[in-house]
Amino acid sequence: MTSPTVPAHPTTGAELRAALAEPLPLDQVDLADLDNFADGVTPWRMFHTLRHEEPVHWQPEEAPNSGFWSITHHADIARVDRDAETFTSTRFVNLEEVDDDQIKKRASILEMDGVRHRALRSVIQRQFGANVISSYSDFLRGLTARTLDAALAKGTFDFVKEVSADFPINVLARLLDVPPEDNQQLIDWGNRIIGNTDPDYADVLLNTEESEKYRDLPFRSPASIEVFEYGRALARERRGGDGTDLVSQLVNATPRDGVPLSAQDFDNYFLLLVVAGNETTRHTISHSLLALLQHPEQLARLKDDPSLIPGAVEEFLRWASPLYHFRRTATREVELGGKRIKEGDKVVMWFASGNRDEKVFGNPYDFDVTRQNNDHVTFGKGSPHLCLGNLLARTEIRIMFEELIPRIADIRLAGDIPRVRSNFVNGIKKLPVEVTLA
Repeated sequence: MTSPTVPAHPTTGAELRAALAEPLPLDQVDLADLDNFADGVTPWRMFHTLRHEEPVHWQPEEAPNSGFWSITHHADIARVDRDAETFTSTRFVNLEEVDDDQIKKRASILEMDGVRHRALRSVIQRQFGANVISSYSDFLRGLTARTLDAALAKGTFDFVKEVSADFPINVLARLLDVPPEDNQQLIDWGNRIIGNTDPDYADVLLNTEESEKYRDLPFRSPASIEVFEYGRALARERRGGDGTDLVSQLVNATPRDGVPLSAQDFDNYFLLLVVAGNETTRHTISHSLLALLQHPEQLARLKDDPSLIPGAVEEFLRWASPLYHFRRTATREVELGGKRIKEGDKVVMWFASGNRDEKVFGNPYDFDVTRQNNDHVTFGKGSPHLCLGNLLARTEIRIMFEELIPRIADIRLAGDIPRVRSNFVNGIKKLPVEVTLA
């Protein structure tokens, strides 16, 4: 789909805009084909075509799945995300179709709506509030400095491995109160679980015959068993204590609805923290650095005026769109974008497309660290499922670039940029860079 005159992996802003400018016929759009998400260009071309030609689009899938509606306009995404009564999360939020027995065993807070969902959010919500996050500032800045000092001293290194994966996992370890020696294991579990469609990461690829053995596990990943065992050991140590870490909160606090967490609730909640507590921040930091390398004039602006960095974080989040989509399921027949959606149909909000919607963002394919009124949907839009950790993620990203940018005199790409084979997580596996210190 990419012209031979345009690199498959653009390394400059001009190359990127040239690739995106090529028309893509509607009949070539296939958001179910994971190979279309490997080059960093084709997904955006598919979203562009859908927004302009069919913003509510029926996407067929191969068996055992039955197809889904792709929602690509910002306003329609917001409508679906806000209306949990019409578009429920209880039939699961990724594309896998699950039966009632699987739901009973695998449902996490992501796959709940209403009173129980709010009650389970409340268990740790305070830990992600402004006052608590503010109290982490010194820790985060010190951790960032140590991470960068160790990485930058190497001169040439993989930014993902040394910085953008390492830094947020250290933060997660602090929140869980587990030793830093466990960091690599936490990263490995996250890769294996969230990368369940990538042969470089997955123990067992999703939708293969072998994955049926693990159908009752989150993401059908055998790594989930290891995460459960790790979490259960922590729970045994912390139960009945007075700790303030996230594990202690989960095992000792009573949700607002008065119904304690079951053992299964704890397992699935803990696994979600291990996965979600790392992925969004990690991939946003990687994509943000890559964007600054592709647009050196924007990096120069931040170097000249570091006060722009807090506002630039919102552009980083819009541009990165670290999760391509979340899914809902229609609870009744409903009209959306001129299409009739039937009860039981999968409805997929392509957040990444909403973040490039020309009706909301002027020049959406321009990476602009001074962009104003940046109404991105990276964390959701008016949703009861708004990302609990959004303030922590914003703080981590801001501090990372406040510390990184003054340290570097020059930084450039030093190799290929492989991406996660996924239409769920918009991930970069490796980002080799060569750095000259300031």
